[in-house]
Formats: sequence, C-alpha cells, structure tokens
Amino acid sequence: MELIADILLIAGALGAALYCLVLARRLNRFTNLEKGVGGAVAVLSAQVDDMTKTLSQAQGTASGSTLSLEALTNRAEEVAKRLELLVASMHDLPSVTDQPAGPAPETATEPEPPAPEPEPAPEPEPTVSPEPVSLFRSARADTPERAA
Repeated sequence: MELIADILLIAGALGAALYCLVLARRLNRFTNLEKGVGGAVAVLSAQVDDMTKTLSQAQGTASGSTLSLEALTNRAEEVAKRLELLVASMHDLPSVTDQPAGPAPETATEPEPPAPEPEPAPEPEPTVSPEPVSLFRSARADTPERAA
C-alpha cells in the first residue's frame, strides 16, 4: 500500500512540475517586450508621451488664440461704441423733411458738360498664315519619319 501511495505522490509531483513549466513559458511569452503585453505596454507608454507633447502644444496654441481673440473682441467693442456715437450724432442733423419747402435758390453756375467718353481701342487685324497649321501627325508612309 505504501508503494501505491509513493507512486501516486511521485505522479502528482511530476504533474505539478509539468503544470509549473507550462505556466512559466506562458508567463515569459506574456511579458515579452516585442509581442506580449510588455510590448503593448511599451507601445502605449510611447503613445502617451507623444499625446502629452501634442496636448501641451495644443494648449499653447489655444492660449495664444485666446489672447488674440480677446484683443480683437476689445477692438470690436471700441469700434461698436464709436459707431453708436456716430449714429446718435446723425439724429442731431436736420433731416430733408425739416428744411423749408420753398423754391431752391438759383445759382449762377451752369451745369458742367458730361465728360467725353474714351474711344475704344482699334481691334488688331487678323493675320493669315501662308500654310495651314496641322496639329496632328500624318500616318502616311511617305513622311520622312516613317520612311526611315
């Protein structure tokens, strides 16, 4: 009976050793820096560094744009105030209906004659070439290019 117990104990120990060996190999593949999770972690770490740099650049650009936009907004507000003052001052001017309806005073000046219109430029005369211009090559065999 002791012999059967010893054989079972040895078989259990060998099974446990084989199981540990398989787990050790899987763990090595799992933490491999090129293919496993270790590689994925290394790639993700590099991507996080790149994204951090890109984010800091974007924040710098956004703060610069914010300053520029604030300056433009302040300038637009100043111009709007000036326009409001100009519109308000236009109300103070007499309108056309406020003027007397009497005859307009005659002036001694004569109206200016209309300005003479400029003469159109003469059109160039079309030139006729002595030979017709061909845009395509001839496919005949008697041309010097084909004869050679």
